[in-house]
Amino acid sequence: METLDIIALFVFLAGVFIFINTYFLKLPSSIGLMIMALLLSFVTLIAGQIFPTFQEQAVATMEEYDFSEVLYQIVLSFMLFAGALQIDFKKLAEERTPVLILATTGVLLSTFLVGTGVYYLLHFISIDLNYLYCLVFGALISPTDPIAISATIKRFNLSQNLNVRISGESLFNDGVAVVLALTLLDLAHAGEDHTLSSFDIFYIFSADIIGGIFIGLYLGYLGFKLLDYIDNDQVEVEILVTLALVMAGTYLADFVHVSAKQTAVIMGLVIGNQGKSEHLSNAAGDYVFKFWSLIEESLNAMLFVLIGIEMVIIPKRLDYFGVGFITFIIVLIARWISVAIPLSIMSTKRKFEKHTISIFTWGGLRGGIPIALSLSLPEFHGKDVIITMTYVVVVTSILYQGLTIPKLLRNFYGIKRKVTLSEKTKL
Repeated sequence: METLDIIALFVFLAGVFIFINTYFLKLPSSIGLMIMALLLSFVTLIAGQIFPTFQEQAVATMEEYDFSEVLYQIVLSFMLFAGALQIDFKKLAEERTPVLILATTGVLLSTFLVGTGVYYLLHFISIDLNYLYCLVFGALISPTDPIAISATIKRFNLSQNLNVRISGESLFNDGVAVVLALTLLDLAHAGEDHTLSSFDIFYIFSADIIGGIFIGLYLGYLGFKLLDYIDNDQVEVEILVTLALVMAGTYLADFVHVSAKQTAVIMGLVIGNQGKSEHLSNAAGDYVFKFWSLIEESLNAMLFVLIGIEMVIIPKRLDYFGVGFITFIIVLIARWISVAIPLSIMSTKRKFEKHTISIFTWGGLRGGIPIALSLSLPEFHGKDVIITMTYVVVVTSILYQGLTIPKLLRNFYGIKRKVTLSEKTKL
């Protein structure tokens, strides 16, 4: 198959998935798309058993094209930029501090707990994986899906503060976790060549993160000034400017060996907040934000298509899948600890609603970002087990947590009561 054929197939299947979910399943997007991704997996496996040549051709096609490069260079940068673009610091208001603490401290704690737990679990069943690569997995599995949880919590009587905290933390932890995972990956690669000193570790973290922030700030401010100069009626020009900035930022960051994903996040934050500034008459037009929201949802849908097809290439090893299910429990426990510790400390000075820790824990669904990140990893010993564990954890999280979180929210808060027409008239 030609590259264009592959892209056309992914776009077509993503469109079919979204259409079926929107008009028939009517489930939150991540849950509906995951169900169809699993159906696609089963259909692919059954077709492979009935027609062996089909499976051979599918495997050859998946292995022939370097999806990791596309996922790393384009998909991750685009999704992180689009997610950061939607973060409005004004709406966060007084919740800014808990959101930032949960998104940073929480990800760091989760990475350490998951990575350490997985390392000892794999060692117990005689699967060899370097500790740093276990930490890479801990980081890449830590981001939660803001689209999935936001769509669910809207139907329940959550307070505005809790709603903002949950949505804001999910949006922020994507960028933090991806940057941390890629930085740990750099450390793992450097550690294969020579023993790392404390200075080496500090240098790699500083170069990746500070360098990415610097380039992101510079290009973000440049993009904001360009958008401010361009008339908002020239929609296509504004959109092309943002596209060019994301691509340029990605390649520039890679060229100077700093974090391209950190660059994308910072650019999105700068343009998203400065572009909406009221005293500048909205430098970025509404269509820019709508376009990137569409890009994010479309890429997310295509990632679920990739999840469905991924079953063809991941190793069919029972021990890998068994580890994946145990890892899901480890991830859930780590999520609870990484949320409970900062929330308990902050509760001495700030009031939090009852059940906040439970909602943050069970509402932390995993989505497309971990899948994209795991598939974009370069080749190393143990990559197969990381991809399999990621697949199992994401599928289990979306289906098990996603289908049970409404019941949990209903018990804690109750469903929002619809306002009748007579009540609206009185108001």
